[in-house]
Amino acid sequence: MNLTYSQLLGGNRNFRNLFWGQLISELGNWFNFVAGLGVVRLVSDASPVSAGILLFLRTVPFSVLMPFAGTLADRISRRALMIWTDVARAAFALVFLLVSKPEDLWIAYVGSILVSTASAFFEGAKNAATPNITGRDGLLSGMALMFSTRFLLMAIGAALGGVASVYFGYKVAFIINSISFLVSAFSIWLIPEDAMREKEFATREKASFFQELKEGLHYTITNPFALTILIMNIIWATGGGATNMVFEGLGVKVFSTAGMNPDYIYSAFLTANGIGLAIGMLLAHRVEAFVERIKFTSGFIGWALIIHGILLGFAGFMPNLWLACVFVILSRTLIGAEYAVQETMFQRSLPDYIRGRISTLDRGAEITVFGLSSYFAGVSLNYISAQLLTLIAGILASTSGIVWFLREKKNNSKVEIKDFKVEIVD
Repeated sequence: MNLTYSQLLGGNRNFRNLFWGQLISELGNWFNFVAGLGVVRLVSDASPVSAGILLFLRTVPFSVLMPFAGTLADRISRRALMIWTDVARAAFALVFLLVSKPEDLWIAYVGSILVSTASAFFEGAKNAATPNITGRDGLLSGMALMFSTRFLLMAIGAALGGVASVYFGYKVAFIINSISFLVSAFSIWLIPEDAMREKEFATREKASFFQELKEGLHYTITNPFALTILIMNIIWATGGGATNMVFEGLGVKVFSTAGMNPDYIYSAFLTANGIGLAIGMLLAHRVEAFVERIKFTSGFIGWALIIHGILLGFAGFMPNLWLACVFVILSRTLIGAEYAVQETMFQRSLPDYIRGRISTLDRGAEITVFGLSSYFAGVSLNYISAQLLTLIAGILASTSGIVWFLREKKNNSKVEIKDFKVEIVD
């Protein structure tokens, strides 16, 4: 049985504390994202390469460190790890206040590396702890709520961040982001340690750090379902990683010719992106029940991945900003619902003692490719049009759905999905 959203929020105080703290933190994060990109655009004379480097440095340190973060989250207090990394992020967010001229670009890059590094360890601990906090029956609703509000706040935070940057300056956004991390740290402090992992942890024999890291890699490579998720997410990231530069390119090179401010255009795309993902996540509970009833869970995952990329590709060729945003919303609604179904299924398949390592290895690999894709997308805007980049990104993202179907039929095994349980049948 899957708990409803109201049942989970009403009956689980620990999840409420985690949830409300993340709402504030995510709002501040998107203020920082828009302001950080805006200040780099300002001091670099709107260089797409500089924007691509910033996005690269926001993602790659995060992704490279995530397997280490997951291993650490499986070894020490997940609660303490989240609290101290939140405090560190509150300090690192203020580094951006020092950027005011072209010679200061390196400060923005260093600030991005520091925030990204601390975020890797926070997310590693949070991802490992969330299934324990929600319980098995509350996991789907918990995942959907956490991610839908993250993406809804992407929309709200991006919109407010754009307005704040235009009317109040970028520094206000950076200060708000710093405060939001402190609020998050307080919310984590309210959650008891024993709510974040199984009781067997204290008596479990621990290997060395690098032996446990190796154990996580071995599990991922030898478990057919975990390996399928890893490969599929890496393929998706080749196109998904270009999305932010797609929005930047359409904002600077296409729709700004109509006289609109690039900050407003970029914020509009992020808002559409967040609205679509939030809708998809919130619909995931009903979508899961429907596709499970008609035994189409696997087909839904594959076709949703394929169609969402096609819709994104069309967005770049729309005649005006608002119609382009509609296609972005449709694309993101599909991928939001798909991700909630896929990620809940994946998390439920992982044992608690190794969950931090597996989930962060998968996420780290995906974000590494995501960051590389962002950088190369930024460079490509010097040679190809923003519309062509949008089409290429959509096609690459769609390919992940084809990979899902191919992996499903590979060798002598198949993935059976029953009641959101993953069974490997010889």
